[in-house]
Amino acid sequence: MFCKEPKRVLHVMGKMDTGGAETFIMNIYRNLDRTKVQFDFIVHTTEKGYYDDEIISLGGKIFSVPKFTLKNLYSYVKAWNNFFKEYHSQYNIIHAHVRSTAAIFLKIAKKYGLITISHSHNTSSGNGISAIIKNLLQYPLRYTADYFFSCSKEAGEWLFGKKIVNNGRMKIIPNGIDAEKYTFNNFKRNMVRKELKIDNKSFVIGHIGRFENQKNHKFLVDIFKAIKKSNNEAILILIGDGHLTTTIKEKVKESNLTDSVRFMGVRNDIPDLLLAMDLFLFPSFFEGFGIVALESQASGLKTIVSDTLPEAVMVTDYIIPISLSQPAEYWANEILKYRNGYDRRNTKGEIQEAGYDIKEIANWLGEFYLKW
Repeated sequence: MFCKEPKRVLHVMGKMDTGGAETFIMNIYRNLDRTKVQFDFIVHTTEKGYYDDEIISLGGKIFSVPKFTLKNLYSYVKAWNNFFKEYHSQYNIIHAHVRSTAAIFLKIAKKYGLITISHSHNTSSGNGISAIIKNLLQYPLRYTADYFFSCSKEAGEWLFGKKIVNNGRMKIIPNGIDAEKYTFNNFKRNMVRKELKIDNKSFVIGHIGRFENQKNHKFLVDIFKAIKKSNNEAILILIGDGHLTTTIKEKVKESNLTDSVRFMGVRNDIPDLLLAMDLFLFPSFFEGFGIVALESQASGLKTIVSDTLPEAVMVTDYIIPISLSQPAEYWANEILKYRNGYDRRNTKGEIQEAGYDIKEIANWLGEFYLKW
């Protein structure tokens, strides 16, 4: 009996590690009807990514192109041309999640007849010369892509401009989650804390994020230092890894906080770790969405965030935005209001009603891909 092959969609990433965009697309991938649509990935590295093994197990393929530097423009373009010469017949859709070079490879993809999608996951390129270069490179995207997706209105306006957002050419694709996985369970919470050797007296503050400047770990440590002055039972759990891991470890040591801060690296048990926390702290300089702040709300956690996060992620009354212009002591005082506990309710319904049900989002995106 003839079995129709699924449509293969090509996603472009930097590396399939545990960043927000990567986690989002893996959530989609897991909930997609893979008999109809399959995902393949092009990454800008030869290093193995955190999600690579899972991608292969789900039936996906992973290809590699060189990481872009201005000096290797010729070889970068050549690598993309060579890829499409060999594989263009297998794809008719390319979905770009990187920004800086998307205008380059989407233009090449269009030459080979592919439908092109650019997806905005952020609201800034950061600071410095590299940010200026990225902004210049990504500007032509608004004239290159066929379709424009974004995790929030703010992220769309930043990358594509207000005109594309206001004339309806951009579609907001919510960063959905499986809220059921994060539902608060006190029995399980106690089990996890026991496994982590955390007693009931401890006030556990958690953070999840890459150790990069965007996540503002230095200020986070300053906040925790101020908390420790009033609550010696406080513990800080830092989940993730990145270029600044060593720098932050040194700052923790200099602040005499080594015994109270746990660096837990990249983890695959985030729902359990959120259960163990008493409060989630997320003082990012900027975010396109901030999916971990949605996950923490799904766990019924008080979630203290910088007011730079888009309103779209502020789904429940558990989230509390604070200005980064406020000193660490102010943040600490707001956090300490919750040291004696609070009710952690089931927020699954609120999250689903707000449009963040991953199954519905995956179904919509699958149907979108099947149009071509």
